[in-house]
Amino acid sequence: MLCFPNAKINLGLQVLRKRDDGFHDIESVLYPIPLEDVLEIKDSSSLSFYITGLEIPGIPTQNLCLKAYELLSDQFKIPPIEIHLRKNIPMGGGLGGGSSDGAHMLKLLNNYFKLDISTRQLEIIASKLGSDCPFFIQNSPALATGRGTELSPVQLSLKGRYLLLLFPEIHSSTAEAYGGITPLEGRIPVSKILIKDISEWKEYLENDFETTIFNLYPQLGALKNQLYENGALYASMTGSGSVIYGIFDHKLELALAQNHLWLRL
Repeated sequence: MLCFPNAKINLGLQVLRKRDDGFHDIESVLYPIPLEDVLEIKDSSSLSFYITGLEIPGIPTQNLCLKAYELLSDQFKIPPIEIHLRKNIPMGGGLGGGSSDGAHMLKLLNNYFKLDISTRQLEIIASKLGSDCPFFIQNSPALATGRGTELSPVQLSLKGRYLLLLFPEIHSSTAEAYGGITPLEGRIPVSKILIKDISEWKEYLENDFETTIFNLYPQLGALKNQLYENGALYASMTGSGSVIYGIFDHKLELALAQNHLWLRL
């Protein structure tokens, strides 16, 4: 059985306050985009996991696909399977590819073994894998609050517009991003800003991590400015970076020095 875990972008990201549990309360809108990995499972006499495509750093046993299998295996005693992940979504860019892989593995196993796990229960299980994982269960535009796992549907469509993703060869970490953050409350909520026309987003819709990450890697701020200079309706870093994106009305022929990808939303 096959599925196609997709990436996401953050539309705004406000860090509001430090929590007692060490996490931060945030507000961000997560929006799914059509950049996809490929995930396949099949019957097997023993558990196996194969990765092709982009190289994934770290220990394979720590991959969220395996962790998702282990979570459901412990609870439902499902049999061993063969897992094949074709990795297309770059790592360390803020696109949520690993989180999507883990969440889609939960959904794939639920369907494959007819476990009859509800959507809400899948979201709860996904939250054990990581903060972004629950979003990919329903995989539709959502306002993420709390530490990012509390989700509310958002009526927002960018259908018909074009998304340009820039992939600088920089791996910015979440720890780096939070390291220079000063939480700030009392701002216009992200959800209220997104009601405005997209032409106004530039003035109000901020990713708080940009301040820290752009100070560490000034070339990322330069890339964002380059997108605006070339007519982007809105441009931002997604998540804790380092991918920079621009939303356009039309696909353009641009001379870009770094790896990039156009997507039709």
